[in-house]
Amino acid sequence: MKRIEIEARDDWKAQAEALGFDFHTMHGDPYWDETACYRFTMQQIEDDIEDPSAVIESMCFDVVSRAVEDEQVMARLAIPENFWDYIRGSWLNRDKNLYGRLDFSYDGSDPAKLLEYNADTPTALYESSAFQWLWLEQAMEREIIPPGCDQFNSIHEKMVQAFQNFEIDGRLHLASCEGSAEDEGTVRYIQECAVQAGLETTFLHMENIGIDGNGHFTDREDMGIRNLFKLYPWEWMMADDFGQSVPQSGVTFIEPAWRAILSNKGLLPLLWEMFEGHPNLLPAYFADDPRTANLAGGYVRKPLLSREGANVEMVRPGDAPLSVEGPYGKEGFVVQALHPLPVFEGNHTVIGSWLVASQPCGIGIREDNSPITKDSSRFLPHVIYD
Repeated sequence: MKRIEIEARDDWKAQAEALGFDFHTMHGDPYWDETACYRFTMQQIEDDIEDPSAVIESMCFDVVSRAVEDEQVMARLAIPENFWDYIRGSWLNRDKNLYGRLDFSYDGSDPAKLLEYNADTPTALYESSAFQWLWLEQAMEREIIPPGCDQFNSIHEKMVQAFQNFEIDGRLHLASCEGSAEDEGTVRYIQECAVQAGLETTFLHMENIGIDGNGHFTDREDMGIRNLFKLYPWEWMMADDFGQSVPQSGVTFIEPAWRAILSNKGLLPLLWEMFEGHPNLLPAYFADDPRTANLAGGYVRKPLLSREGANVEMVRPGDAPLSVEGPYGKEGFVVQALHPLPVFEGNHTVIGSWLVASQPCGIGIREDNSPITKDSSRFLPHVIYD
């Protein structure tokens, strides 16, 4: 694994905007960054990222199986009690999941360590899938990178296939919150995958979903919503007034309700409790567990429910603590052993391993000047060649 400085395509911004990749720049700073790329060997990808991702996904299923049958676990995860039966039913019915992203600390030699699982509303999908692949093809054509390079990236094909396998009856509605270019861009891309799978689709904003007199969800044209992909966290759904209609709505949700267990940072101590010592896991505990005192090498304190690094605190021996402000934390925290991100030429790098229908199928790489990855962290492409 190496970080290689390269020449950026002179027309990449125009291409991004023509393709609807409108959030390529955030707050005046580059989000998509192709002035460098990361190089992997095939063995690193297959043995150190792809295979562990599949194993961790299987372990996560064991956690869900335990959680839905254990009220103490559900309470520990701060999941509202009135949703316990609904989530349990979603799991027992084997409601299908679409996609998720495991975030790893990996330096190219030591085992990748799981930092968290974005199992409900992960973004960075379009740039990991379509735009990163476009870069690969054009970078070889323009001799920016050597001919014959490959990329761990079958995300798009797997997304289309997954939608075909859902066997969705009727129209699929897809929704994101109003006002977020990144969220809407992600959902528009997912809609494109669904259309290529042969589905009838309608995009709308979450704010425009209504409820009729029978408690069924409707769109702006008062059409009933039977199938809904929502880039909207389950914990928000369960807290919203309209979310109380979810269990009786008759809607098939993507992601399904059981993903609320995996998108919760409480997954980390549950995994460690069930699979302590696994080479791809870090010691992790709920914040009130006295064993947190054993994390002498430093730790990261994370809210049970948070996004984009908000309210994360990093305590490092011999250094000042680092923290990111945000609105999360009232539900509680977990504490995970500190495993600093590898630093390449001053950049702290995290690997996002994508799974579609629970199958590993690609990676996206983010880097930041800070040890904590945030929504503003840059996205860099990768290549495979030995």
